[in-house]
Amino acid sequence: MTNQSCIVCKIAGALVVIGAINWGLVGVLQLDLVAKFLGDMTTASRAVYAVIGAAGLLKLFTCLKACPACPKK
Repeated sequence: MTNQSCIVCKIAGALVVIGAINWGLVGVLQLDLVAKFLGDMTTASRAVYAVIGAAGLLKLFTCLKACPACPKK
């Protein structure tokens, strides 16, 4: 893994961190910030969960293989 990553990796990383913080709050304080701000299982909240899930899958993929969006050296 290199220090310089593409914008896709940076955004995915930020979304994974946001998702981890949200799940930490759910576990510790029973507080789901996505549901609090966007409603419980509304279309908007489901979209947020889907985007964060996709970011998690991308980060998992990049742990196993190079990011397809990063420039090749």
